[in-house]
Amino acid sequence: MFELFRFPGGVKPVSNKQSSADAAIVAAPLPDLLVVPFRQSATGSATIQIQAGDRVLKGQIIGAAEGAFGTTVHAPTSGTVRALESRPLPHPSGLAAPCAIIEPDGAERWIERVPLDPFVCDPALVRARIRDAGIVGLGGAAFPSHVKAQASIDTLILNGAECEPWITCDDRLMRERAADIVAGGAIVRHLMGARRVLIGVEDNKPEAAAALRAAVKTAGHNDMQVVGVPTLYPAGGEKQLIRVLTGIEIPYGKLGPDFGVQCFNVGTVYAVARAVLYGEALVARIVTLAGNYATPGNHEVPIGTPIDALLALGQPKADTDRIVMGGPMMGFVVPDTGVPVVKATNCLLAMSPALFPPPEPEMPCIRCGACTRACPMVLQPHELYWFARAKNFGKAQEYHLFDCIECGCCAYVCPSRIPLVDYYRFAKSEIRARERDRIAADRARERHEFRQYREEREKAEKAAKLAAKAAETKAKLAQEEALKATADTAGPKADVTAENPLLGTDATAQSGASTAADKLALIAAAQARVAAKQAAQESKDSA
Repeated sequence: MFELFRFPGGVKPVSNKQSSADAAIVAAPLPDLLVVPFRQSATGSATIQIQAGDRVLKGQIIGAAEGAFGTTVHAPTSGTVRALESRPLPHPSGLAAPCAIIEPDGAERWIERVPLDPFVCDPALVRARIRDAGIVGLGGAAFPSHVKAQASIDTLILNGAECEPWITCDDRLMRERAADIVAGGAIVRHLMGARRVLIGVEDNKPEAAAALRAAVKTAGHNDMQVVGVPTLYPAGGEKQLIRVLTGIEIPYGKLGPDFGVQCFNVGTVYAVARAVLYGEALVARIVTLAGNYATPGNHEVPIGTPIDALLALGQPKADTDRIVMGGPMMGFVVPDTGVPVVKATNCLLAMSPALFPPPEPEMPCIRCGACTRACPMVLQPHELYWFARAKNFGKAQEYHLFDCIECGCCAYVCPSRIPLVDYYRFAKSEIRARERDRIAADRARERHEFRQYREEREKAEKAAKLAAKAAETKAKLAQEEALKATADTAGPKADVTAENPLLGTDATAQSGASTAADKLALIAAAQARVAAKQAAQESKDSA
């Protein structure tokens, strides 16, 4: 028997998964235009590699990874780049970012796909393939997978819990494509040197667990084990699943590899298998259509498909009043359904007043402690609420605000219907904004101080040059005076000036008349005469 552990808190909302889980994955048709953002993850954007008018192939790189945490962006199909322009992204802010507008040609022509043998190739080459395939975490965080695969660990966890209500994209993927998930897990295990692989699946997905066990047995991976996890939200959170399966608690500021464990979503390792074994870039993902649809289900959707085109496949009912990207606990309302599907889009939940009644009016906190008991991170949500509301952000940080994973358990159980997570997000955004302002001010101060230092240095260098030039001029004048005095004592002025280039004569024409030795002799003789005169004058004065 595999020993399971329990994380604190958690809630058990109605799952509402059956309507979409029973529908097999269907390939979504190509829309008239694809809008592919060059920023597909929160950690970095991509350098544009195409121009308007270019023809592209499916899987062709159109945006090169930028920086260590950047991810590559590919053409989801073959066609023509109609424009490069800024378009809104699926984000609560609705802000725009550079996108490639691609018109499909319908041919679906791939670039040349070159498979790799991950167990023979240099691991660095396999990680580069993962990076160049544009693979990020498909559980929602969209963190670059090649970065996560760099650590050395003892235990690799594949996350198939999918705990949030309504979402079933991972469930259908595990049922239908278990062999590639297992193959991807073996590749990542090899890259990270893991001793064992644990595949966590919530116990409300028996078909998915059975499919994975069969795939593990067929592949002969004795170091892989499929483990049923009790259905409790948020068991699919990375830290919560690690604790359930290993008993290890990952504190804030630390990562799983610090404790010899790493977690990957099952969709992510499936994409790894397709990239390494078949040479396919990540150009599509499974998206759940659930909620107020006439035909809910799961669709394999090209990245960049406008959400409007995808919603038409599910046929939202007439009373649908908003679309949420993600689930009801952690998702957000899409401000514009014209935005594209991105790699982080796992579900489009259609909401209606009947299915999801409007929230009741917020009432004062009664300090009942229900939120504290439900918090899986062992925080004090009611205290964080008061500090966030009072804009006492320093105190909120003292109460570990950034430990909050925004799972929504506290708001779910709050009898006063306080949107607690909204307050925490507000506080976090304000703290981050102030930190950015502080960093910008520090950089501005450093630039100002460096400019002052540069100006003072240039002023000192200029003064030193002027002083050197003045000293040189003074030395030249002294030399001229000495030569003039020598010429006066040596003979007629014309003869001296003919030999002295400093007095403006043509020294070149008269250069044969005197040598350097002659000049020195004349100077010495003049000095001797001057000294004799001075001695005679002194003896006359003394007499």
